[in-house]
Amino acid sequence: MTLKKNLPFEWLVGLRYTRAGRRSGRNSFISFISLISMAGIALGVAALIVVLSVMNGFQKDVRDRMLSVLAHIEIFDGSGSMPNWQLVAKAAGVNPEVRGAAPFAETQALIVRGEAMRPVVVRGVLPQQEPQVSDVARQVHYGSLDALKDGEFNVVLGIELASALHAGLGDKVTLALPNGQITPAGVMPRLRQFTVVGIFEAGHFEFDSGLAFVHLGDAEKLLRIDAPSGIRLKIADMDRAPQVAAQLQTQLPGDLYVRDWSKQNKNWFAAVKTEKTMMFIILTLIIAVAAFNLVSTLVMTVTDKQSDIAILRTLGASPASIMKIFMIQGALVGLIGTALGVISGVVVALNVGVIVPVIEHLFGVQFLPKDIYLISAMPSDLRWHDVGVISLVAVLLAFLATIYPSWWAARVKPAEALRYE
Repeated sequence: MTLKKNLPFEWLVGLRYTRAGRRSGRNSFISFISLISMAGIALGVAALIVVLSVMNGFQKDVRDRMLSVLAHIEIFDGSGSMPNWQLVAKAAGVNPEVRGAAPFAETQALIVRGEAMRPVVVRGVLPQQEPQVSDVARQVHYGSLDALKDGEFNVVLGIELASALHAGLGDKVTLALPNGQITPAGVMPRLRQFTVVGIFEAGHFEFDSGLAFVHLGDAEKLLRIDAPSGIRLKIADMDRAPQVAAQLQTQLPGDLYVRDWSKQNKNWFAAVKTEKTMMFIILTLIIAVAAFNLVSTLVMTVTDKQSDIAILRTLGASPASIMKIFMIQGALVGLIGTALGVISGVVVALNVGVIVPVIEHLFGVQFLPKDIYLISAMPSDLRWHDVGVISLVAVLLAFLATIYPSWWAARVKPAEALRYE
C-alpha cells in the first residue's frame, strides 16, 4: 500500500482510533476514558449554558421591574427647574427612538405615620402623562394614580412602604423635607400632611419600600419651584438607551443633562456583570478538567499505537501527518462533547420553567419562596451569543489538549517502536 498526500488518510485513521476500543481490555479502558472526557466536556458546556441563561433571566426580570418604574432616559436642566419642558419634550420627540415624554419633580424626604418613620423618594408626576413613560398606573393595586389631584396633597405609596407605616387608603401620612425653615431654635424641617389614595407594587423591593408618588403641582409646592425638575422619556428599545441619550445630549439646546437608566443603577449592573463573568470562569474549569482527561486519553492512545505509528512512518507518513491523526481524534471528542452539551443545555435552558417545578414537586422543596424573592418561577433567558462563546471555548480547550500528545506521537522513531514487535 502506498500513501498519497492527496488522500485524507489522517481523517480515516483518526476516525478509526476514535471508534476503536472494543477488542481488548486496554483499548476498552482507553475508550472508556475517552467517553469520560466527552461526557465531561458535555457536562461543562451544558452547565454553563443553563447557569448563564438563568442568570440572564434574573437580570432581565429585575431590569424589567426596575424599568416599570424608572424611565429609560431622564433630562434635567442645570438650573434645577425646566419651565420650557414642553419645548424640550417636543425637541426630544424628533428623535425616532423616543416614544413618550412626561415631566417630573423629585426629592428625598422622611415619611411619618405615628411612631413609624421611613426615608422615601417623593416623585411628582402628572397622572395623565405618566403612563407614557412608566407602568406605575397599571401597578396600583389599591386606589388609583388618577386620584392624585393638584392642590389636594394626595400620595400613592409602595406596598412595602405602606405596610411598614401600617397605612391604608384614606390614612394620613406626614412628609418631612430637609430644606426647612430657619427659626431661633435652628433649621426646622418643613412638614406636610398627605392622604393615601393608592398603593402600588412594582415587584422590586427598593421601589416598593422607598418610593411615593404625588401630583407634580404638589411636588413643586414642596420644593418651592415653579416648574418641573426635568422630563422622563420612553424609547422603543431600552437596550439602546445609552446611544439615544448620547444623541440627545448633542441635539438638545441649552444647559441640559441627559441620563439613561443604566447610569442610575450603575453599581448594581456592574456587580451582576462581575458575578456572571466569575461564574463563567468557574464553570469553564469543568471543561478544563475534561480537557486534561482528553490529554491522558491521547497519551495512552499514542503509547498503545506506537507500532501503528511506526508502520505509517515507514509507509511514508510525515510527522505532520501523524500529528494530524491524533489532533483529529482529540478534536472529534471535543466537537462531539460540545455538540451534546449544547443540545442538552439549550433544551434545559428553554424548559427551566417546566423542569424546576417538577423537581420541587418530587423532592418537596421550593427554590424561590415568593415571600423572599418576590418571584416564584425560575426565570431563564437563553442568549445565542453566550452559546456561541461557550462552544468556542470548549472546542478551543479540546484542541489545545491535543497538541502535546500529537507532538509526542510525531516524535516516535519507527526503528525503536518496532524493535520488540
